[in-house]
Amino acid sequence: MTGIRGDAARRAGVPLVLATMLLLGGCATATGPGAAPPTQSPTPTPTVACPLVEGQTLPPECAPYDPDHAMAQNDRHRERMDLDEDARAAAAQPAADLQRSLESLQASGSISVDAVEQALDDAGLVDPQVMGDERAVAFGAAAPAGGCVFGELRADVVTVDVGGYIMDGGCLPAQ
Repeated sequence: MTGIRGDAARRAGVPLVLATMLLLGGCATATGPGAAPPTQSPTPTPTVACPLVEGQTLPPECAPYDPDHAMAQNDRHRERMDLDEDARAAAAQPAADLQRSLESLQASGSISVDAVEQALDDAGLVDPQVMGDERAVAFGAAAPAGGCVFGELRADVVTVDVGGYIMDGGCLPAQ
């Protein structure tokens, strides 16, 4: 042992081992054969996710979650981003042209993916996403200044809307 304490212990005639024990006393405790081990209540660690249910207490092994919020977050990829007014205004004329073309297709009974793709092209819209059959066709295409012109053509309805891209990109959600 070196330093001031070691020198002081040697001058006082205290053996080195005893001085070390005195200095370190309280740093560790030992339990002898008859001594009770210290009691600690373990904190349970959540091991399973459990839905919150009003009026019920969850067991300690549960990590709570709100199932309604989780479902809403699961569908966020389908939500549309905001579209500024300039982009919306730039899409107004192509959307009106497309509406007229689709109404003509509806009246003639010529509902098809190919006919809708041609109508999108004729309206000056690019990067078309078109899916469906002769009963219904969903479509979306890039508008001139950003965002999308999207909608649906069926025998009983024609919808054409203008909006931003969906959260996961593109104008239509994946099916």
